[in-house]
Amino acid sequence: MASIKIPTPLRAYTDNQAEVAVNGATVGQALQHLIAQYADLETHLFQDGKLRSFVNVYLGDEDIRFLSGLDTVIGEDAKLRIIPTIAGGNDTPRLDAHALKFGNGATIVLLLLAFVLNAPLLVAFVALTQLLGGLNLPFAPYRLAYQAALRAQLLRPKVVVDNAEPHRFAMLVGAGFNGVGAGLLLAGAEAGWLPVAVVVVLANLNFWLNFCLGCWMYYQLNRLGVPFFRVSPVQEQS
Repeated sequence: MASIKIPTPLRAYTDNQAEVAVNGATVGQALQHLIAQYADLETHLFQDGKLRSFVNVYLGDEDIRFLSGLDTVIGEDAKLRIIPTIAGGNDTPRLDAHALKFGNGATIVLLLLAFVLNAPLLVAFVALTQLLGGLNLPFAPYRLAYQAALRAQLLRPKVVVDNAEPHRFAMLVGAGFNGVGAGLLLAGAEAGWLPVAVVVVLANLNFWLNFCLGCWMYYQLNRLGVPFFRVSPVQEQS
């Protein structure tokens, strides 16, 4: 059976059990089986059917938020851990660097393919994909493709300390450039490839050199106090 390691603050609700055996094909099912055994845990782990923001669940060494969340598939001998964030502590922002690499790499490949095939609709598709990703929607194509690669064990997450908001802004900027390019190309203007080329260059800078121009723009707007650009660089946060 799979098991869940219980942190010390929550063991008062599990009869002081440090580890509890559970059934379930996914992380969510395993947690529900845990709650079925120890009902008092539910309010400490969930709110409105979702994991509380300060509750982190790991499958081995991987945060399930960077896998498929509660839908992450687990084996019969899976080892899960619940790690709550200390109340009042510094909730350090984290993201999956490999997810960013995947998105940049896919953008480069698809836009180059669009140029070779002279396919403006493919440029429009990339623009839409970047828009959905920038809005952080669960059905964004890059996100779904990356999660599929994780499930197939073709890739592994790489969690780093960083803010997600500037990277989402960068995706929205890319979506704008590609949207303009697609519109011009569909109107018969070859100049539409120029904004597309800008996106390819910037995606390569991000992929190979880890330089995100859109992120840099975001932080400059943050320093100027522009509304909605509320996140400052991680090292400057208190």
